[in-house]
Formats: sequence, C-alpha cells, structure tokens
Amino acid sequence: MDDNADQQRPAGAGTSAHYPQRQLALAQAFLTSPADSHTNAETRRSTETRRSTETRRSAEARVARWHAVLAGIADGRLTIGSRTPVAGLPAWVTPEVVRGGFTTSAASAEGPLQPYEREAAALAGVAAERGALFAYCLTEPGLSRLYDLLDSGRYEAAVPEEAALLTVAWLVRAGDAAGALELVDVLEPFADRLRFTPRPSALPAPDSEAVHRRTVGDAVTTLTGQRPNAAVEAQREALTVWQPFGDQLLAHWLETAEAGRVLERTPDSAWLERGEMLLRRYEELAAAHTRCTKHRDPKENLGILRGALAETAAGRPLDARHLGLLRHAVASMVRRRGRPGSDRHTELRTRQAVQAAQPSHHDLAQLVLRRLSGLHQETGVADVAPLVADVSAHEAHTGNTRLPAGTPVPAAIRQVVEAALSAPLDTLVERGMVPSAEVLAELVPQLVAVTTSQSYPDETLRTLMAANYRAFRNRRSLLLSDLTGQVRVDELPWVRAVAGHRVGEDGRAPARTALHQLGELAVQAFPGTLLPNPLVRELGVLARQAKLDAPFVEELAADIFTGTFTPKYLAAARAAAELLSGTLYERYYAIDYAAVHDLATAEAGEAYKAGKANKAGKAPARGRRPRSSPGFTELCAQRAEVSGGWSVASNGKIIEQAQILTTHNLATLVTRVGISPEPGWDDLAWRSFTTVCHATARIHDNPRPLSTIKDAAYAWRQLVFHLSMCEPAAQARVIAGLRGEAARHPAHVAARLAPALAGLRQAARGGAADADAGRRLLGWTTGPHWLHPAPRT
Repeated sequence: MDDNADQQRPAGAGTSAHYPQRQLALAQAFLTSPADSHTNAETRRSTETRRSTETRRSAEARVARWHAVLAGIADGRLTIGSRTPVAGLPAWVTPEVVRGGFTTSAASAEGPLQPYEREAAALAGVAAERGALFAYCLTEPGLSRLYDLLDSGRYEAAVPEEAALLTVAWLVRAGDAAGALELVDVLEPFADRLRFTPRPSALPAPDSEAVHRRTVGDAVTTLTGQRPNAAVEAQREALTVWQPFGDQLLAHWLETAEAGRVLERTPDSAWLERGEMLLRRYEELAAAHTRCTKHRDPKENLGILRGALAETAAGRPLDARHLGLLRHAVASMVRRRGRPGSDRHTELRTRQAVQAAQPSHHDLAQLVLRRLSGLHQETGVADVAPLVADVSAHEAHTGNTRLPAGTPVPAAIRQVVEAALSAPLDTLVERGMVPSAEVLAELVPQLVAVTTSQSYPDETLRTLMAANYRAFRNRRSLLLSDLTGQVRVDELPWVRAVAGHRVGEDGRAPARTALHQLGELAVQAFPGTLLPNPLVRELGVLARQAKLDAPFVEELAADIFTGTFTPKYLAAARAAAELLSGTLYERYYAIDYAAVHDLATAEAGEAYKAGKANKAGKAPARGRRPRSSPGFTELCAQRAEVSGGWSVASNGKIIEQAQILTTHNLATLVTRVGISPEPGWDDLAWRSFTTVCHATARIHDNPRPLSTIKDAAYAWRQLVFHLSMCEPAAQARVIAGLRGEAARHPAHVAARLAPALAGLRQAARGGAADADAGRRLLGWTTGPHWLHPAPRT
C-alpha cells in the first residue's frame, strides 16, 4: 500500500476527471514527443535509448490504464472515493490502482492466465480456465496438491487472492468444513475471473529473522543492464589500436628523414611497398574498430601522416603545404613522445599499455553475473563477500575473461550486490544498506508479516498468513472521501475464515517486542526525519496485534486534506500532553497541554456516552461512517491562524499544527511503546540539528525552496522533542553548542538559523520563542517565509 494510506479528498473531488486527464496527457506526450531535430547525434541516440522497447511498452500500458480510468468514470463503472470503487467487486478484491489512488475497472488478480496457472491446468487435466482450476482444487486430488504446497511452504502470493484456496484446503484438513464451505461460497462468484490458485515457488518460506532490499534476480537485472562505457572503451581502443598504428606510421616516415626532416631521402620501392601494406592495414583496423574516430580527422597528426603516405604511395608528389604539414606533424610527435623505440617513448607506451589492460567495469560485472547465476534468484543472499571478492586465480585462467587475478570488484558493482544482502534489519541499518526511513518502511512488512502470524498455533497456517500479509502490503491505497478507512487485512474473507483458529495471547508478546525494536530503530537511525506513512501503518498493525492503545497517526497531504481529523489524532496529542507538559517543547511551540488533555478527556467521554446510547437503541445508528474530532480540528485551525477559505498552504498550516501537538508519533512511541533510544536523547538532538543545517543549506539560491524549508522545520521539531527528553544538564549543553555546530556549515546557514536558535534559547530560559530576536521555526506559511531571503552574513 502506498504512502497516502489515510489521505482523502474533500467529498466529491474524487469524481473529477481532471487529474486522470492530465496523467493521460503526460503519458501520451512521452510516446509522441519526437527527438529535437536540432539536437546532436549523441542526444538523439540517448533519446532513442530512453525509448527502448521495454520503456515504450511500459508507457503504452500506462496510457491504457489511464484510458480505462476515464472510461470507467464516464460510464459509471467507477465510483472514485469509495471503498468499493469498481461496480460488482467487493471491497476485499485487490483493485488495479494507478497514481493518485485512482483505479481502473480491473482487479489486480484478473487478466490472462499466468504461466503457472496453465501448467497447473495441464497437470490436472482440466481446461485452461480459472473456473475449471477452481473446481479442480476442491476435488480430492486438487486438495491433495494444495496440502503438499502447505506442508512444503514452497509457494508465494503476488496478490492476496492467491492465498485463498490454500486457506480453503487448510480449513478442510483442520476439520472446519463449515468455514471452508462458507469461504468457497464467497469466492465462487469470482472463480472465473480472479486468481485464487497458489503460485508455486522453488524456495520455502523466507527466514523470519532476515530481510533484504533486493533479490538476487534484481541484482542480476541491474548488472545485465550495464553496458560498456563508451568513452572508456574509445580510450582503450585509442591506446591499444590507433596509437600503436600511429607509431608504425611515424617510424615509417622517419626512415626518409635527414636531420629530423622527412622526405629528405627519396623513398625506394621497398619503402613504398611497406607503405601500401600500412594503408591496407589501416582500412582493416578502421573497419574492425569503430569506437574512436579521431584517426579519421585529416587535420590530426595521424590523419596527416596517413594522407601523405597515400599520396606518396600513389606516385603523387606532396605540394609545399602538405609537405610542411607532414614535417610539422612528425616533428611534434617526436618532440612530445620521443622517437619510436627510444627509452622515453617505450616507457610512455608501457604505462599506457598497463592502463589499457585494466579490466573494464563491464568485464567485472560479467564476472559477478557468473557468480550470481548459480543462486536462487527470488530471494536475498546471506553472505555477499564471496560474490564481490577479488578475481581469483581460477577465474583469471578460466575462459576469455581478460581479468588479472587480484583485480578488485569496483564499488559501483559491489553496491548492487550488497543491496541483496539478507540479514536482520538492524544489521542492514548498521551497514548503511538502509539509507532512509522510506527504505526502512519498505523492509518492515517482511518482519511484520511473520510477527502478526505468530497468533496462529499451526505452523502451516502461520506460513500461509505471513505470505498473505506480504502480498496484502503490496496493495496500493485508494483515493477515498469523507475520512473512510482503507481496507484492512482482517477484512479479507480467507483471513476472517481462520480468525477462530488464532490463540489470543500467543501473538501479543512477539508483536510488543517487534514494535519496541522497530520504534527504537526508526527513531535512532533517522532522528531528523518524519516517520513515513508505510512505517506508521506497520507500527499500527503491531500495536493492534499487541493490544496496545497506541494512537499512531499518518502524515496528511495538504492538497487532499478534508479539513477534519479522526479522534486518534486527539488521542495522540493526549499522549504528548502526558509526556511533555511543562517541558521545553510545550514552551517553544506555545502549547497548553493541560487544555489538550482536558479536550481529549471530554471528547472521549462524549464518545463513550454516544456509544452506550447507540447500543441501547436510543440514538440512530451511524453505520460505519468514521467519527471526527471537531475540538482538535478547531484547535489546530486556531493555532494555525486560519479561518475560512480553502488553500493548500492553509491546509498545510493546520496539518503542521496537528503534527506539533501530536509530535507525529514520537510521544506515542515513548509513552505507549516505551522506547529509549540507545545513543541517548542528546545524541539524537545533535543529529537532528545536523539534518536541519543540511536542509537549510539547500535553501540558498533555490528558486523553489518551500519543500526544503518544510524539511528543515520537520527536523527542527524532532530536535526540540529530543532536547525536551534530555536531562537538564545535557539539554543545556546541547543548546549551548548549537551555534558552534551551525558555524561549521556555510555562513548563510548560521545566519538563517540565528533567529530560530535565539527563540530556542529564550524558550529554554522560560520565555517565548517568538519574542525579541527569536523566531519560531515552522514549515508552512501563506506568505513569504522568513527563512528564505538571503541573510547578511
């Protein structure tokens, strides 16, 4: 699922076709825009490369998807903004979602039969149709094959639907015939259309402790796509082909020299015959070696020597101009490098030969590809060291490798292979394989899948539900309206069917442990970065599994903000109030956390009374429509000083105040999860300020600095939070050193941050951050931002 998991447009906005029309136009423009006729040949070749067959096919598919979106909106098959956007498909069916949360009228699990489905139909002796395969899987032989897959664990699910029939088989074998029949009844109407059969795999289920960013197959694809560097290979050709040939031409002309002037001696017939052989040799070399073209230039030394030889061999005397050019070329070549065969010339050519003999990156990539070829392509690799080791003596003497023993594998190739390392998540972070919180969020579902499946006592069911979860996390979020929530994994019929086979407490302890470890890892690895929505979502899943009241909140997008917040935002602000009342954070951001706590208590009481009234039948049922928190929404709008009117900037200011009040999950992680990052809060504060400085440096001469200013403000907020968690002495020590740290960066950085640092010092002394010379650093503004103008340094 994508980043904007709980972001919604205002009601009615989702039905607009403007966004799909714009995306369609962009996709079509890529296909139709010609290369500029005024561009040089190199640029045109680059354009043609960009529009390779594979790239063009991808663009054509993108055009087709946006056509499908617009057609579905036009004929009413699509209801954009709904949890069931495709007419006739229930919410649990995985839709085909394109950019922005729009969906086509197709399901991800439909389309032409996959090769594995055709193979399964052939083995079963049934028609190559999904309905026939579905029916076969419910027979005794079909169930037997499903049992074998369950026991081996050698299957995978690209979409959650591919786990459905395996769940039926598990229920039958577990003696839950009623549950199996009920699930079959739900699936059967879609049996002709959707893939419910499992996808066999050559590998068992992945290691529950290890994760990987890329598979071996991904590394192979990347290395296969690397082509020889044209400039490097042209230089190699010049050193190994054209310079030796030029030396031969030069030596040939020097045979006619007296006192350094060529053609002072009249060439004899033997000389002319050898000259004709050199000219023929040139034609052969020019036909075979086409990377370097300098030799074709008649104004270059090699071109002058060759042209003069052609004229002389043909019996045409050189005129004065061409004779002068020849003698100048010969003299300059001798002066620059020495006569061929001399010590100076030999030493130069020896060095150049060593340079030309160095293996190319392409050759070394081919060696690494051979090393990777014997591994399973669908998973990571536990030990990358042998794959990126120096060229061995055996490899140097095997085949036509041109690779000397001991040659190291270049860093660029090592990085591709190292991305496929399979190891515990903290190990990948420690080795720098996880460069950002966004990459961390990509890896977390692999661990959460295993953790959430621990509540199933049966091992085969645990493996199945983990595979289902991994597939479900690939489901992209829909564009929804009116604060409607995305489909959750426990809404899938096959997950509901086995819910009764969970053991209540079994999954809580592993979930708590995983939640604590992931929370600490995310905060201490990326202290100046917002937790990205995919990671927030996984933390929420673990919190529910652990039965913890931990309100994790997502980052909302200002351009699709509905103007309201769900109650969990106020709950998160209450957690912050419990932690930060009376701290630097409260003073710096001028928050009244006592009032926030009272507001949360009052709204919780109202919600409790409304819930009791609904159960007693004294109030109209509200169905599944989500509640909002009007008090929290009003508080954020007041703090943002926004009243009436809609604009992206105004929305951004309101959302920023929600992030300030809630600390965007930091307080929840401390109070509800109990994290205590190992480096210490003062270390995180220092690193957050470094992130602030780096972001501020990018503001200089930036024509569109607002997103960078927001990044700086996000990191600054993390800084203030981490400082608030420090002991008083550590807090004072860090604040005292921030000005010196800013001075280590370009002068304009310290000058820009001076008002924010003054405000921080004032708040630390108990005053207001925005008094006197101090400024409160926020990211969003409806006017010019004070951080942008170039300061006087």
